[in-house]
Amino acid sequence: MAASLVFLPFLPFAAHCRRRCRIASTPTLSTSGRGGGRLFSCAVPPDQAPAVVGYEAKDALYAAEGVNRGIFGMTSEKRSEIHALVELLESRNPTPEPTDKLQDKVDGCWRLIYSTISILGKKRTKLGLRDFISLGDFFQMIDVKEEKAINVIKFSARALKILSGQLTIEASYKITNKTRVDITLKSSTITPDQLMNIFQKNYDMLLAIFNPEGWLEITYVDESLRIGRDDKANIFVLERADPSEV
Repeated sequence: MAASLVFLPFLPFAAHCRRRCRIASTPTLSTSGRGGGRLFSCAVPPDQAPAVVGYEAKDALYAAEGVNRGIFGMTSEKRSEIHALVELLESRNPTPEPTDKLQDKVDGCWRLIYSTISILGKKRTKLGLRDFISLGDFFQMIDVKEEKAINVIKFSARALKILSGQLTIEASYKITNKTRVDITLKSSTITPDQLMNIFQKNYDMLLAIFNPEGWLEITYVDESLRIGRDDKANIFVLERADPSEV
C-alpha cells in the first residue's frame, strides 16, 4: 500500500557466510553503496548461491532506511542500485501467489524501509519537513481477517518541545488475482490536534502523498521482507516489525 499494502529460504550456511564469502560460479553482488563494492571470497556450492545473493540483497535494502527511505531523494546511482536489488529479489520470489497466503505471509505489522514516494522541493518546504518537522517511522498493520490495513506515519515537531504525533490512514482491500489487491481509502486522521494544526493548510497535499488507494501488486514476500508495486509506479519495501513499536 502507499504508504501501501503493501519474501528466500533460510540456509544456516548462507547466513553464516553472507558477510565473508565469494559465490563460486555465480554472478556476484556489488554493494558499492555500503562499503565500496564488497566481494566475497570463500567457495559456496552453486546450489546454495541464490540464497547467499538473496541475503546480501536484503542486507543492502535494509541500509536504504538510513537515507530516509528514499523519500527526500538520493543519487540516481544509489537509486539504480536499490532497484536492481529489488528486481533481483523479485526474480526469486518464494511466494509466487501471495494472495493465497496472506494470513501466513502478510498478516501483522510491517515497517517501511524504502519507497519511491518522494517529498521534494517546494512540497517538502510547504509541509515543514526540512527543519521544523521530522519524519519518523512508517508502520503498516495488516488485518487479513478483516481485509483491512492501517498505515501509521510518525512525525515530530522540534520547535514545539519535541511534539510527537502521527498520520493514521485506514484502508480496506479486496483480492483481485493471485498477486494483486485493490485498495480503498476509508479514513485518515492526524493526532494530536497540535500536529493537525501544523498540517491543516496543506493536509490535502500530505494525504495525496500517502493515499494508498488503487491497486497493489505483491512482487516478493517471505517471513521477514515484503516488496510491492502500485498503480502509480511506486515501489515499497517493508520489513517485519514488532507491533509494540507502533
